[in-house]
Amino acid sequence: MATLPPAVSPPPVADHVALFDQASLGCSKLITKRYSTSFTLGIRSLDARFHEAIYAVYGFVRWADEIVDTFHDRDKAALLREFRAETHRAIDEQFSMNPVLHAFQLAVRRYGIDREFIDAFLHSMAMDLEDICYNEQLYNEYIYGSAEVVGLMCLRVFCEGDDALFERLRNPARRLGAAFQKINFLRDLRSDYEDRGRVYFPDVCYEQFDNACKRRIEADIKADFDAGYAGIVQLPRSARLGVYLAYVYYLKLFSTIRELPAQRILAGRVRVPDNTKLLLLLGSYFRYRLRAI
Repeated sequence: MATLPPAVSPPPVADHVALFDQASLGCSKLITKRYSTSFTLGIRSLDARFHEAIYAVYGFVRWADEIVDTFHDRDKAALLREFRAETHRAIDEQFSMNPVLHAFQLAVRRYGIDREFIDAFLHSMAMDLEDICYNEQLYNEYIYGSAEVVGLMCLRVFCEGDDALFERLRNPARRLGAAFQKINFLRDLRSDYEDRGRVYFPDVCYEQFDNACKRRIEADIKADFDAGYAGIVQLPRSARLGVYLAYVYYLKLFSTIRELPAQRILAGRVRVPDNTKLLLLLGSYFRYRLRAI
């Protein structure tokens, strides 16, 4: 008769929970790497202790954005309502079987990410499902929820519980997020109009978009950029390089757009080549090491 092997005690439950946490965080990291090489480079330029939380924030906002932009054969409004409810449940119960939301709630709890930021973000995602003619108020409301609060979520992580530092950098973080989003709007002017039938900029008619209109928008973006940079240089050094890298990438994209006539913007999407991104990374790293930022 064969002898049965000795009984092996299962690993403690806590080990399984830790494994589930790590697997969930790994999913957000994978999502970030698959969807955004630029954002991945920025995260890798942060201190390692921030990586998991920022991957978790990106995974959350990316998944919500996918509902709005990708699943055209589905009931997007219903999907987004379900995602919102699952998000709140994950935070309240400190658990979710959705790995993206489980990873996100870990970051929310650890760094005290404000529920108001999360709700504002999901509200802007819902706005994208409506046929809206953007006036100044709705434009600012959308930018706050779609971009500024994402910067504020990340700032909560970078400040690591230092509320005084967070409040000092709140406005620069908002302005930097607004600059990034407005550049996206300008870059994607044609696709937003052709695919979604909308122009986000208030009082801008797509058919009459010209150089004068473009310059007005660019002046507004430049003001946001300047205010945002003033905050970057006040960030803890553990977070400064990663945020600065995002800044110089968008600044390069903005500079390229500014050099082009309005008709070129309407002709197609402007991009920053991968080899240029690498040079920006290297230049940013050396400036950081030399304490020029």
